Amino acid sequence: MRILVVEDDPGVAGAVVDALRARGHGVLHAATAAQARELRGEVDLLLLDLHLPDGDGFDVLRDLRRASAIPVLVLTARDAERDIVRGLHLGADDYLVKPVRLRELLARIDAVARRAHARDADRDVVEVGDVRVELDARRVTVAGEEVALTGKEFDILAALAKRAGVAVSREQVLDEVWGQTTQALSRSLDVHLTSLRGKLGRPGLLSTVRGYGYRLTGPPRP
Repeated sequence: MRILVVEDDPGVAGAVVDALRARGHGVLHAATAAQARELRGEVDLLLLDLHLPDGDGFDVLRDLRRASAIPVLVLTARDAERDIVRGLHLGADDYLVKPVRLRELLARIDAVARRAHARDADRDVVEVGDVRVELDARRVTVAGEEVALTGKEFDILAALAKRAGVAVSREQVLDEVWGQTTQALSRSLDVHLTSLRGKLGRPGLLSTVRGYGYRLTGPPRP
């Protein structure tokens, strides 16, 4: 598993990074909020301190949750109840207060990863209203009727369906579907989205988040 450790204290970061690597994980380290935002797309789990030299970790968590469901474990010295509640409400999967024993930290990371894996397995099929997206089978039905999509149309829909209810940036969709972001591909994305919306025939299902990206509206059914 690839883990991003967001921690500005060199001593704490070094101990955590060494322990994770000894456990066989691939580890990246970020000492600032800016670095965390740059590296978050390269990992499977994020270990987040709230005290950062260039911003508040809560802002990093809030921004992350706008675009991703990646597991986040907060590790911080902030032990006030209001901070713990706020962190969990913003989407943290767990919240640990320093100092923490390394064995407990590793166990918590394993538990968060297991829950995320189980959640992802359950999302092989995503349903929003009467729209059903079968990710592995690459099949889409609306009100029980199969809808014929092109490969790119399905890839765009899948990128949003995997994060149903979460705003996904244009850049993330472009990178996931085409592997790069250019002005020409951005125009192509607009064309494909127009066609996709027409084929699905469900106005408002694929909503535009002004100045950011798109959202598949509504949470998937459990």
